[in-house]
Amino acid sequence: MKEGGRKQGSASPCAACKLLRRRCAADCVFAPYFPADEPHKFANVHKVFGASNVNKMLQELPEHQRGDAVSSMVYEANARVRDPVYGCVGAISSLQQQIDALQIQLAVAQAEAVHLRVRQTQTASCSYWTQPHSPTNSASPSSKPIFDIDMGLDHTSYADSMWS
Repeated sequence: MKEGGRKQGSASPCAACKLLRRRCAADCVFAPYFPADEPHKFANVHKVFGASNVNKMLQELPEHQRGDAVSSMVYEANARVRDPVYGCVGAISSLQQQIDALQIQLAVAQAEAVHLRVRQTQTASCSYWTQPHSPTNSASPSSKPIFDIDMGLDHTSYADSMWS
């Protein structure tokens, strides 16, 4: 049964103490957050921040905030190992660029949908006025095409100049 990063009744040091090659005390500040079975977690944090700085940060925080602080340090350390110059800021910037590109794609798709609706409406209204309307000549709803787009009518005076 694990408690605080160490097995009860054994002298197995936490990942931090194992990496630093020191004896893991009962009140080790690292033990609850860097268990022995996850040595890579502390290795990256130690490489980026240094054990002394992490120790100081954890001791200055109330215990209920330490878990979140360790999680943030692990995330930043892993990002720094992958991208030593920008770290997590590079990841955030990349995600922001993806969001911007997707927003542009969405706006273009929405504009195209509006354009198609306008053309469909204009085509339908133009064909209504150019065809004779008598009960014998009217087509049944099932025989009408769903989209009356590009049926040979001149739409240049309508919306084409705006979308070309």
